[in-house]
Amino acid sequence: MKPLHPGEPRQVGPYRIIAEIGEGGMGRVVLGLAPDGRLVAVKQLHAQFAHDPRFRERFRREVSTSRLVSGAYTAAVMDADAEAEAPWLASVFVTGPSLKEAVDGAGPLPVESVRLLASGLAAALTEIHRAGLIHRDLKPSNIILTSDGPRVIDFGIARVAEEAQELTGTGAIIGSPAFMSPEQAGSGQVTGASDVFSLGAILVMAATGRGPFTGPTAPQTLYNVVHAAADVSDVPDEIRRLAEPCLAKDPARRPTPEQILDFLGPVPPGVAPWPPAVHARIQRQDAEVRSVLALPLPIWRPPPKKMAPRTKKILFGSLAAVVLLVVSGIVTLGLSIADYAKPESPGTTSLAATEALSPERLRLVDPCKVLAGRFVQEFGTLKADTDSSYPARCKYTGLEGVTFELRLGEGVTASSLERTDRTAEGLPLLRSTISGGCDSVAQLPTDRRLGVVVSHPGKKGDPCKAADDMLTAALARLRTHEVDRPGEPVSILPLDPCAVADPAVLTKNMPNTQPAPRTLRICEWVGGGDTLTVELQRGAFVPEGSPVDIGSGVDGEVREFGDSNCAVTWQHRVLSDREAEHVAVRLLAREGSGSPCDRAKEIAGSIASRLPKP
Repeated sequence: MKPLHPGEPRQVGPYRIIAEIGEGGMGRVVLGLAPDGRLVAVKQLHAQFAHDPRFRERFRREVSTSRLVSGAYTAAVMDADAEAEAPWLASVFVTGPSLKEAVDGAGPLPVESVRLLASGLAAALTEIHRAGLIHRDLKPSNIILTSDGPRVIDFGIARVAEEAQELTGTGAIIGSPAFMSPEQAGSGQVTGASDVFSLGAILVMAATGRGPFTGPTAPQTLYNVVHAAADVSDVPDEIRRLAEPCLAKDPARRPTPEQILDFLGPVPPGVAPWPPAVHARIQRQDAEVRSVLALPLPIWRPPPKKMAPRTKKILFGSLAAVVLLVVSGIVTLGLSIADYAKPESPGTTSLAATEALSPERLRLVDPCKVLAGRFVQEFGTLKADTDSSYPARCKYTGLEGVTFELRLGEGVTASSLERTDRTAEGLPLLRSTISGGCDSVAQLPTDRRLGVVVSHPGKKGDPCKAADDMLTAALARLRTHEVDRPGEPVSILPLDPCAVADPAVLTKNMPNTQPAPRTLRICEWVGGGDTLTVELQRGAFVPEGSPVDIGSGVDGEVREFGDSNCAVTWQHRVLSDREAEHVAVRLLAREGSGSPCDRAKEIAGSIASRLPKP
């Protein structure tokens, strides 16, 4: 992945461009970020393919058809613009090396990996052919090896490029000679069987490191494809029995993708598809993408609207009647113009994702500023419930009473969450549906025990997509300073609950323990049968228990539950609306270890002496 050149555009269509992935014969591929947070690979075609309006029409038609492909082993086309100066198309970005890069770097794949590759490619071709497409350029560099299987890219576009190249009069052949079918190399009729021939050549390459027809020159390779027998002498028998029928010169004698799937049988569940060296490359690329996304991102700007051509003049009176009708319709529905506002830029991005989503930073954020006034598709402009007494939570309401709750620094357990194919600000979005609605979760980059969570209790439509969209908007907004609370030096809300107690006092009363954050403002120490919890909170403070002098001029309350449980609480400062910032120290001690309140009061005293004076 390469950085962008200074001065070059940072947005293509609706996609913010972050880095260059690579460049090839058809064009350049860049990494982009969609408005909904998904990563996309944007291919910008070279100008030589766009000089003729017939090309743009074919490009538009093929892209439209390609968007019908949605199999598990393809990187689906999301968007395209055939009218741009340099036509482009965007597909779902998948992390991993190409098959060519993997074999060049780590050597041929073992038999079981080649079988899994064959199964994935056959499934992808099934979907591609079902959509009425022929790939025409299936080759190792158009196959991405991801952590859970292969992905085929660029389906359906090669035919457009091939036709456009013919218009240039150069006579060049689009595609890779070593993986073409005889009919394609010899200008014969190309059908779906051509892709099956390419699949067979790819399996030989994956198993041996070289193609079955590769010669010293491109013309010799093309001659071998058309006239020579495939060289499968070094191919393991199990793979050879599959590859040889695919490499038949007569298209009618090749198996269909469905027959290949029947021959291979079901894929065993839970199998790591590739050798460890390939999975290591996938992890390195994941890290590389995260590091790129951690840099300040370009501001998202809505793409300019394309105006429809004017065909006739409209009389002023008629236009006024239309406007009046529309406005009266909105009033009748009881909706404001603001409810139909357009998607907004998240603001001036000035923080790297790792900094913006650190616990230290999130403790400075007002959660009711993050999405207030933000527009979300189908839910209108969101309104925050500013009466929330939780400093890290805020409830939002949209059209028709739809609600979302944003929680910052919530304790999360990855093992209880489902993975998705979506990312936002470089973080994978996880998901939980236990609550009955949907929770969308992004773990904090610096502490995966905590996360940013959006809960959507709705049952209509797709609640998980709605929660993902909301979380995506929230994560982008958190990278701005527009969501920060006003600075208050006496507040305890920005403080780390794991660092407020005197370390010497902790060592004395909780030996051999380490702090573990449960939320942004709750920390826990566990060891030797004891559990200590420290909370720094905001909300209603109701005195419960007996008065106690904590020290440093602070009076609090102490409550003892039996012989093993004690809580010491006190009010740090009074706020408006009957709220206060307050502290709680709770100690659950093992039986027979003495009064827990003596230890809890000593720890509370060390905290009170270190807090800012209100």
